[in-house]
This record gives sequence, structure tokens and C-alpha cells, in this order.
Amino acid sequence: MVELTVSRLGLDSATNAYVVMLREKAGTRVLPIWIGKPEAESILMQMNHLKRERPLTHDLCKSLITALGGALRRVTISRVEKNTYFAELHLEGANGLVTLDARPSDSIAIALRLASPIFAAEALLAPTDLEDEEGSDRALAADSPSGQELSPEQLQAYLETLRPEDFGKFTP
Repeated sequence: MVELTVSRLGLDSATNAYVVMLREKAGTRVLPIWIGKPEAESILMQMNHLKRERPLTHDLCKSLITALGGALRRVTISRVEKNTYFAELHLEGANGLVTLDARPSDSIAIALRLASPIFAAEALLAPTDLEDEEGSDRALAADSPSGQELSPEQLQAYLETLRPEDFGKFTP
């Protein structure tokens, strides 16, 4: 297993789907995972430390885990079958370690909220030819307003302005 960090979040214009780019923590390989809009918004909000007036589902998951005295030890993205990625939440609680099947997008959103590590199977990672990540490519986390609350309409408008080149070069 290889530890990953959330590198980027964007919109793939070819599929009109959101993509979370995970990057090898100690390397350059990447793992792009296509996700739904609600999960993209949740990940983006956490990356930018934005808060909603009421908790989102992933905030509720965090509250449940911590209120029950548990801890998220890690998220593991284990395999892909027919273009569907599979992940597991490794939770530790009063009864020991429990592993739960989960979607990678939900797992990532929860891991970010609990500052838990994200791992993936070595075979899922691909070499990257992404250009300068800090240069002309725009990552959502870097350009969105930090520290202030966005309305759902503002967040949607922001996500809709993104271009394919904002997220590097990759294919599903």
C-alpha cells in the first residue's frame, strides 16, 4: 500500500464528472478517481476549511465516529472493477478494529475531516506527466476563497468555471 494525499479536485469536461486527484505522498504517481458533485463539494469545502451552517453527511460521519470514542485509522483504496473503485474505512473503537466497505469519494471526505491517512494499492497508481502543479494548472483548493462560507450557488458557480486544463492531463 502507498500513502496518498489529495492533490487536486476538478471537472473532467470529457465526462462532465468531477475528479479527485490523489498523489503519492513520497513520489509523483497519481490516482484519479471520478466522483459525484456532492462528494466533490464536500471534499472542496474541507480542503478550504469552509463551514456550512448545518453539518454535511461527512461532518455527521466524523461526529458519529468521535462521539462513539472511535478513530479512523486509515482509508484504503483497494481495487477497481469495471471502472468502479472500492475503498475501506479502517475504524478503531471499543470493540477493536472494524473495516467497512465505502466509496472512495466518501472515504476521502471523511479522512480529510479526521486527518486520517489515505492509502491505495500499488497497482492502482499511474505515472504522471502533469505539468507544474503550482503554475498554469489551477487546483480548486488553491483558487477558491479560503476561510469564508460559500453559498451553494457560489460553490456551484465556482465549480462550473473550471476548465479541463485546470486538472492536468489524464484519461479515465
